Amino acid sequence: MRKMKALACSVTLVVASVAAAKPPAIVARGEHLVLLGGCNDCHTPLKMGPQGPAPDLTRMLSGHPQELAMPPPPRLAEGPWTYVAAATMTAWSGPWGVSYTSNLTPDADTGLGKWTAQNFIEAMRSGRHMGRGRPILPPMPVQALAKLSDAELKAIFAYLRTIPAIKNRVPDPVAPGVAAAQPVGGESGAPPGSVGTGSAEPSERPASPPRP
Repeated sequence: MRKMKALACSVTLVVASVAAAKPPAIVARGEHLVLLGGCNDCHTPLKMGPQGPAPDLTRMLSGHPQELAMPPPPRLAEGPWTYVAAATMTAWSGPWGVSYTSNLTPDADTGLGKWTAQNFIEAMRSGRHMGRGRPILPPMPVQALAKLSDAELKAIFAYLRTIPAIKNRVPDPVAPGVAAAQPVGGESGAPPGSVGTGSAEPSERPASPPRP
């Protein structure tokens, strides 16, 4: 009888440990959506590796590195080129000004730690910080994210709550014309290869909660 009880207890512990190791379905769904949506492309800084730029996963989804002070953006001539981006893919400049990708980790002071799922849904629906603050700037694809269902946005938020919290205070956006632009190839102070050019789609970070 004791052996049967011990066996039953062991089986229960094994089942419990397996269940604990497997993330809830909503978190797994959120992780899938984050990967599919390419959130790491901008919210995880790139660093130069042996085979070229690669995501710095020690800073996963923590946004623009607070210690990386960007020089004034280069000034583009009239034409089809409309924006520039830092080599980290975390700082962007265009007609909207300068935007920095936000810290999406659950850090309470500099990330989404004080946000609720409803705050997140309202931000994605309205295109405004926490649903009522400043506009979320390019290259954040808010038009596409607004079309996700509440269940999908809740899953994304649930996943973001499980990743490591990283304390990283992202700079505030800069309005158009505030930062003096430098001519392309001029003395911007940026090292070679620190700036790229492209064509944008309307983000910016949902910034840290204390500053709506």
